[in-house]
Amino acid sequence: MDLDEQERIKQVVEDNGGPDGIVAILGSPDAESAEMFAETISLGDPTYAGALAGVSLKLPVFHVTEPEVRAAVDPVVYAEQIEIMEMVLDIAAIHAAVRSVRGRAVGE
Repeated sequence: MDLDEQERIKQVVEDNGGPDGIVAILGSPDAESAEMFAETISLGDPTYAGALAGVSLKLPVFHVTEPEVRAAVDPVVYAEQIEIMEMVLDIAAIHAAVRSVRGRAVGE
Protein backbone atom coordinates (compact mmCIF):
# COMPACT_ATOMS: atom_id res chain seq x y z
CA MET A 1 0.00 0.00 0.00
CA ASP A 2 1.57 3.24 -1.07
CA LEU A 3 1.54 6.53 0.82
CA ASP A 4 -1.19 8.05 -1.38
CA GLU A 5 -3.49 5.09 -0.74
CA GLN A 6 -2.95 5.47 3.00
CA GLU A 7 -3.88 9.14 2.78
CA ARG A 8 -7.03 8.36 0.76
CA ILE A 9 -8.15 5.72 3.27
CA LYS A 10 -7.53 8.07 6.18
CA GLN A 11 -9.48 10.83 4.39
CA VAL A 12 -12.46 8.56 3.70
CA VAL A 13 -12.66 7.60 7.38
CA GLU A 14 -12.33 11.25 8.48
CA ASP A 15 -14.97 12.39 5.95
CA ASN A 16 -17.28 9.66 7.28
CA GLY A 17 -16.80 10.87 10.86
CA GLY A 18 -15.08 7.65 11.87
CA PRO A 19 -14.92 4.00 10.92
CA ASP A 20 -18.62 3.18 11.51
CA GLY A 21 -20.16 1.71 8.39
CA ILE A 22 -16.83 1.22 6.60
CA VAL A 23 -15.30 -2.19 5.90
CA ALA A 24 -12.00 -2.77 4.10
CA ILE A 25 -11.90 -5.68 1.65
CA LEU A 26 -8.46 -6.95 0.65
CA GLY A 27 -7.48 -9.04 -2.35
CA SER A 28 -3.91 -9.75 -1.30
CA PRO A 29 -2.38 -12.87 -2.90
CA ASP A 30 -0.52 -14.13 0.17
CA ALA A 31 -0.74 -14.13 3.95
CA GLU A 32 2.20 -11.79 4.50
CA SER A 33 0.85 -8.97 2.34
CA ALA A 34 -2.69 -9.51 3.62
CA GLU A 35 -1.46 -9.16 7.19
CA MET A 36 0.57 -6.04 6.44
CA PHE A 37 -2.29 -4.32 4.59
CA ALA A 38 -4.81 -5.34 7.27
CA GLU A 39 -2.53 -4.07 10.02
CA THR A 40 -1.90 -0.79 8.22
CA ILE A 41 -5.62 -0.14 7.68
CA SER A 42 -6.79 -1.30 11.08
CA LEU A 43 -3.97 -0.68 13.55
CA GLY A 44 -1.68 1.82 11.80
CA ASP A 45 1.27 1.67 9.43
CA PRO A 46 3.81 -0.71 11.00
CA THR A 47 6.60 0.89 8.95
CA TYR A 48 5.78 4.38 10.31
CA ALA A 49 6.22 5.77 6.80
CA GLY A 50 2.75 6.82 5.70
CA ALA A 51 -0.30 8.82 6.70
CA LEU A 52 -1.44 5.93 8.90
CA ALA A 53 1.76 5.83 10.98
CA GLY A 54 0.56 5.69 14.57
CA VAL A 55 -3.07 6.07 13.43
CA SER A 56 -5.37 3.23 14.47
CA LEU A 57 -8.48 3.49 12.27
CA LYS A 58 -9.87 0.25 13.73
CA LEU A 59 -11.50 -0.56 10.40
CA PRO A 60 -12.82 -4.09 10.14
CA VAL A 61 -10.72 -5.79 7.47
CA PHE A 62 -11.64 -8.90 5.48
CA HIS A 63 -10.10 -10.78 2.60
CA VAL A 64 -12.34 -11.08 -0.44
CA THR A 65 -12.34 -14.89 -0.11
CA GLU A 66 -13.53 -14.97 3.52
CA PRO A 67 -16.97 -16.49 4.12
CA GLU A 68 -18.37 -13.19 5.44
CA VAL A 69 -17.55 -11.47 2.14
CA ARG A 70 -18.66 -14.38 0.00
CA ALA A 71 -22.07 -14.33 1.73
CA ALA A 72 -22.48 -10.63 0.91
CA VAL A 73 -21.56 -10.90 -2.79
CA ASP A 74 -23.90 -11.97 -5.58
CA PRO A 75 -23.08 -15.68 -6.10
CA VAL A 76 -22.78 -15.25 -9.87
CA VAL A 77 -20.34 -12.37 -9.51
CA TYR A 78 -18.34 -14.27 -6.88
CA ALA A 79 -18.14 -17.34 -9.13
CA GLU A 80 -17.07 -15.28 -12.15
CA GLN A 81 -14.62 -12.91 -10.45
CA ILE A 82 -13.26 -14.43 -7.24
CA GLU A 83 -13.87 -18.16 -6.85
CA ILE A 84 -11.07 -19.22 -9.21
CA MET A 85 -8.57 -17.55 -6.89
CA GLU A 86 -9.57 -19.91 -4.08
CA MET A 87 -7.91 -22.73 -6.03
CA VAL A 88 -4.52 -21.04 -6.35
CA LEU A 89 -4.15 -19.02 -3.15
CA ASP A 90 -3.36 -20.35 0.29
CA ILE A 91 -6.66 -19.01 1.59
CA ALA A 92 -6.37 -20.74 4.96
CA ALA A 93 -3.16 -18.83 5.70
CA ILE A 94 -4.57 -15.57 4.30
CA HIS A 95 -7.74 -15.90 6.38
CA ALA A 96 -5.72 -16.69 9.51
CA ALA A 97 -3.52 -13.63 8.98
CA VAL A 98 -6.44 -11.24 8.46
CA ARG A 99 -8.41 -12.72 11.37
CA SER A 100 -5.37 -12.31 13.59
CA VAL A 101 -5.25 -8.59 12.81
CA ARG A 102 -9.00 -8.26 13.41
CA GLY A 103 -8.54 -9.96 16.77
CA ARG A 104 -5.73 -7.59 17.72
CA ALA A 105 -7.77 -4.57 16.63
CA VAL A 106 -10.70 -5.61 18.84
CA GLY A 107 -8.35 -6.29 21.75
CA GLU A 108 -6.82 -2.81 21.68
